[in-house]
Amino acid sequence: MPQRLTEELRTRIQASFDEASRDEEHFPSTIDPRIYHVKLIRGHLGDLQGKRVLDVGCGKGRFARIFQEQEPAAEIWGVDISGEMLRYVPAGIHTRAGSMTELPFPDAWFDAAYATESLEHAVEIEKAVAEICRVVKDGGRIAIIDKNAEQWGKLETPAWERWFTRKELERLLRRHCREVSSRFISYWEDVDPDGLFLAWLAVK
Repeated sequence: MPQRLTEELRTRIQASFDEASRDEEHFPSTIDPRIYHVKLIRGHLGDLQGKRVLDVGCGKGRFARIFQEQEPAAEIWGVDISGEMLRYVPAGIHTRAGSMTELPFPDAWFDAAYATESLEHAVEIEKAVAEICRVVKDGGRIAIIDKNAEQWGKLETPAWERWFTRKELERLLRRHCREVSSRFISYWEDVDPDGLFLAWLAVK
């Protein structure tokens, strides 16, 4: 039976990430802009000039920081459960503390949204996917990068974390989006994927 995001569990997850914010080694503020995750998201979202974009579960804003540098005319937003993580997000990026299952934004407010290794912490995955889709306009683009359930056990994980199969997330996205695809990816374009990371790309 799927886990529920009780108030107690939500508080536990928030406290865990508040504490993790002090661990720069494992939860860095920056990421190498050359990694394939960056290229894939940018390629799928397209020209962001004058667009409003949401980083769902942004942490310290490591991806948002790159997109802000690459697209200074875009309006970048980051939402995260941890207020301590958000303290590291660079100036110029709008932030809001909140849960992925109850995003604090109006319907169809964003032109695009992405979630990189954050959906795995949402607990109520179906609800979180529905929320990401809700806040994106019709015709808007969504990118999710996360870990493959078939590789479960390869890394140490907290008790609440969940990984996904290709079909599972495709099915959830198809409830709200007219185009959905997925593929295995690697951090580096010239390295063959090892099956750990998957990317799901959708158009609402």
